[in-house]
Amino acid sequence: MHKESKLVKGLLIGISVLFVVLMLLLPLITVITEAFKQGFSVYAEAVSDKYTVKAALLTVEATVVAVLINTVFGLFAAWLITKFHFKGKKLLSTLIDLPVTVSPIIAGLIFVLTFGRQSPLYPLLERYDIKIVFAVPGIILATVFVTFPFISRELIPVLEAQGTDEEEAAALMGADGFTIFTKITFPHIKWAFLYGVVLCAARAMGEFGAVSVLSGHLRGKTNTLPLHVEILFNEFRYVPAFAVSSILVVMAVVILIARSIIEYIGKRESEDVR
Repeated sequence: MHKESKLVKGLLIGISVLFVVLMLLLPLITVITEAFKQGFSVYAEAVSDKYTVKAALLTVEATVVAVLINTVFGLFAAWLITKFHFKGKKLLSTLIDLPVTVSPIIAGLIFVLTFGRQSPLYPLLERYDIKIVFAVPGIILATVFVTFPFISRELIPVLEAQGTDEEEAAALMGADGFTIFTKITFPHIKWAFLYGVVLCAARAMGEFGAVSVLSGHLRGKTNTLPLHVEILFNEFRYVPAFAVSSILVVMAVVILIARSIIEYIGKRESEDVR
């Protein structure tokens, strides 16, 4: 039995390592290798190109705005669902998961139909010179949509496990809602909250489908880094495409390190409390 368990353990480890190497390490190594294939000067020229810089700035802008909006929504939604009883609670919880189940391409088409020229809202938007489709607001809107479940879904299980006893006791002692949240609720969820923010940022930076539909692929105006990589690849400019891709790889690695640090600190703190 002991030998069989060792065999199974070794087999599972081997399969896991093989999968990680084939699906993660090899693609990352390929990206870095191809990015520097023609030397550092070509790489530096590709990543410092004005269109690359504009795409990077737009990616950061959309990510920051999406994280800020979803942070507020995630906190409010998680607190509402776990601390209050009301009609439509299950419906709200289901709607939060909608972006996970809907294809990003379909989400982009929905926004085009909602805010495009054929929409009943278009005359109003045109009157006030508000551009959403094929403009930066559309990019941000699409990014917010595809990422808004991440923070709330990290917080809800933690808040449910925490219960309401401490908040109720504080309320009976005269504490207001803001004090209860900052002094009692948030300290219990801060690591889950930070973890959700990191996941939200990672997803926002790599979003392609919905953004692609809404962007119009206007180079230097509505192209994020993933869209810029697609354009370079379609133009058969493979080395610049991989060079720009390496920026996303670096950003992903930074986020991965941040996530690991948050997980480690959170576990250490929970162990100390126990």
